[in-house]
Amino acid sequence: MNPVLLFRNLVLTGSFTLLLVTPAWSKEVQISETQQQRTNRDAISTKTTTQPHLAAKKTLPHTSRNYQKLVQAAEIIQVTGVKLNSVDKQLEIILETPQGEKLQPLSKSEGNSFIADIPNAQLRLPSGNVFSQEKPFAGITTVTVTNLDSNTIRVTVTGEASTPKVELFDGNEGLIFGVAPTTTAQIPSIQQPPSETPQTQPTPPTQPPSETPEKQEPIELVVTGEQDAYFVPEASAATRTDTPIRDIPQSIQVIPRQVLEDQQVIRLTDAIRNVSGVVEGDNFAGTVDNFNIRGFDFTSTFRDGFRDTGDNLRELANIEQIEVLKGPASVLYGNAEPGGIINLVTKKPLNIPYYSGDFSVGSYSYYRSAIDLSGPLNLDNTLLYRLNTAYENTGSFRDFVSSERFFFEPVFDLKLDDRTNLLFNVSYVNDERTFDQGIVAFGRGIADIPTSRFLGEPGDERTVEEVNVGYRLEHRFNDNLTLRNAFRYTSNNSFDYRAQPLELDEETGELSRNFRSNNDYFDRYSLQTDLVSKFTTGSIGHTLLFGLDLARENRDGSQSRLPEGLTPSINIFDPVYNVISRPALSELTDVVRDGKSTTETLGVYLQDQIAFSDNFKLMLGGRFDIVDQNQFDRLSDTRTLQYDEAFTPRIGVVYQPIQPISLYASYSRSFAPNFAQRADGTFLSPERGTQYEVGIKADLNQKLSATLAAYEITKTNIATTDPNDPDGFSIPIGEQRSRGIELDISGEILPGWNIIAAYGYTNAEITESNDLRVGSRVPKVPEHKASLWTTYQFLQGNLKGLGFGLGLYYLSDRVGGDIPSDDFDDTFTLPSYLRTDAAIFYRQDNWRAAINIENLFGIRYIESFNFGRNTVIPGAPFTVIGTISFEF
Repeated sequence: MNPVLLFRNLVLTGSFTLLLVTPAWSKEVQISETQQQRTNRDAISTKTTTQPHLAAKKTLPHTSRNYQKLVQAAEIIQVTGVKLNSVDKQLEIILETPQGEKLQPLSKSEGNSFIADIPNAQLRLPSGNVFSQEKPFAGITTVTVTNLDSNTIRVTVTGEASTPKVELFDGNEGLIFGVAPTTTAQIPSIQQPPSETPQTQPTPPTQPPSETPEKQEPIELVVTGEQDAYFVPEASAATRTDTPIRDIPQSIQVIPRQVLEDQQVIRLTDAIRNVSGVVEGDNFAGTVDNFNIRGFDFTSTFRDGFRDTGDNLRELANIEQIEVLKGPASVLYGNAEPGGIINLVTKKPLNIPYYSGDFSVGSYSYYRSAIDLSGPLNLDNTLLYRLNTAYENTGSFRDFVSSERFFFEPVFDLKLDDRTNLLFNVSYVNDERTFDQGIVAFGRGIADIPTSRFLGEPGDERTVEEVNVGYRLEHRFNDNLTLRNAFRYTSNNSFDYRAQPLELDEETGELSRNFRSNNDYFDRYSLQTDLVSKFTTGSIGHTLLFGLDLARENRDGSQSRLPEGLTPSINIFDPVYNVISRPALSELTDVVRDGKSTTETLGVYLQDQIAFSDNFKLMLGGRFDIVDQNQFDRLSDTRTLQYDEAFTPRIGVVYQPIQPISLYASYSRSFAPNFAQRADGTFLSPERGTQYEVGIKADLNQKLSATLAAYEITKTNIATTDPNDPDGFSIPIGEQRSRGIELDISGEILPGWNIIAAYGYTNAEITESNDLRVGSRVPKVPEHKASLWTTYQFLQGNLKGLGFGLGLYYLSDRVGGDIPSDDFDDTFTLPSYLRTDAAIFYRQDNWRAAINIENLFGIRYIESFNFGRNTVIPGAPFTVIGTISFEF
């Protein structure tokens, strides 16, 4: 039996077994915890206190995420006062209102902070609408109560060493939070408090913990382990620190998990449709993720700050959110294109049980299932786990095209002590799919043939097997000083065998081809260490980041071809397949590439985020890089060495004239050692980029934000695919300049109504070249890109839980082919298009059903192209996907 298939079957069987067994096992853990909580309650119930509140309401079971948004109340409840009382070993936070029983908190934990959002409420204090108290109780750093938006109050309690423990009371004065500092970090849990009344009244008999008075309705406190919204206020990609996006002097857009679920996105290419200035690049026949950001090709993504080389399709089953940082990012990431980077933030283990699964079926024999399990592995929550698996088997609207994919990732989070955590993860992906290079250009347009027509040979394929192993160690010396160390090892093995299209005779329709095969392997070792310190110099606040990263990447690969003239051509208007049997690999005797390379990099960086005041902030940063490349060509028995050094700065300023508005400006540079090689095996010289950017960020309300940016980027010594040797060889094109304006909006307009929208204008052109036509537009880059995705879900009434989604995606025409020279011009036009998507879904309790429609009106459109005229990638016609999801 194939060992990969055996491993896959064992993992799938184990995952489903774990899905069935874990809830029962977790129930035993919860019973033990409940028994301990009851013991604590019995002990507390003997206290004598003067607190004037009644018994708390019954607490509903905790859940790891908000399955269903709280129903909007008919009125906004006013909280007219906030009091803090010290009672025995607890701090009481009292929200004064005669309608305390109607308040329903929604809680989560972030770091050492307990956060409770209370919908349908507003703070109306005589002294203002913000209450804040520092060090009100031993072990508690701050307590803040403020209006989050026009109908939500936020209560934040920060512990010195860990998240405080919280009890919820419903008293005569209002809603009461009983807070006690803890010695171990944990998600706050609501316990049944003692049944007590004022001393002037007789004490009623204590009720059993499982009972509540008949006239009292339960207060539900839901622990939200995952964000369930379109609005994300913070991102780490731009600074490697948790910084509000509004305080970052650079454009950054975040695609949260909820958008991916609402759109049923499983490919990174589909996710980036929601972001301005980003389009699909060369996807190597649909087998890799490559993009173009602000006019510049981007051939690798990042995952949790580590570089993922672009040799595979990125899996999204384990992704919490996607961060797109626009503009140069070399100051933190070293080798990076000036257009920006894409950082994938993975899901982390939860300290409460969470189990979910979904199954999708759709057009063209599409089937996909995924499982997400998380929770504690011991009673004291010091060891947590998360397991994500996904299996996909699908056909295509394209003839002879299919794919099969399996993904598996366990993650473990070990709490070594109150200030130290160790996260360990392993991931495995096996991807097998048809090597599909689409259709062809014809003249200055696209050939008038069905978009389903396959111009390779049945059996063309590419397989990829990738393994990642890593850890992340974090130690917090105190609230202001944190040390982080992380490591990742990646191993990637890929193989392809296909009939490569070469040249089209437009008079006869005959497309010449060549059987060829690539066999490549690479591994990468990456180590990152950084120190984050928060301090003040007088009245000026600082967040200082100092770090270094090391990486070593080894590559070994070859390409073999069938000797010229032996591969049969195909007629694009009347194709005939299998004219000859597919040659054995041993018959591919024309070896055009065979070699290995080693690249070692060292980067040291320093960044200071300076707050001169609440509304004026400055960011300064710089990085020094060393890159050492060693290439050995077995065919010529020659070795090529290259050593590069570079310093890349970044400076930015943010001014906030009023609280919701941020004005910013920045200057930054990029450095990219040219891993591209000429056909003679030598490396191209390093690429350098420079960007100037200005912009405005606005919080349109507490859950809706917008970013408007204008920029100019210039890059020198850019590598592009060698038209004479498109498999792995490049040539420099000189200088490219890109200018543009971008607008991105995301968040919640009204309760139940979400939106993510974008518009980008990009003017990318060649400004200097010895052999290319100056002023030419850069291929693949549209001048205009616009997108809109919006959903509305009924939150109350007979239609409660029902929702609808609508998506519009527009790209203007793009240049295809190679950048023209004075002697050669093979360009063609990829026509503009407007694609319409739709969705209908129904969410109830712990399950969700959805139907997603892509390309609602079945338009014919072109996604992109790969190597040139003969690799044009068509978009899919009308497509339907149905999904059932469950959460426990």
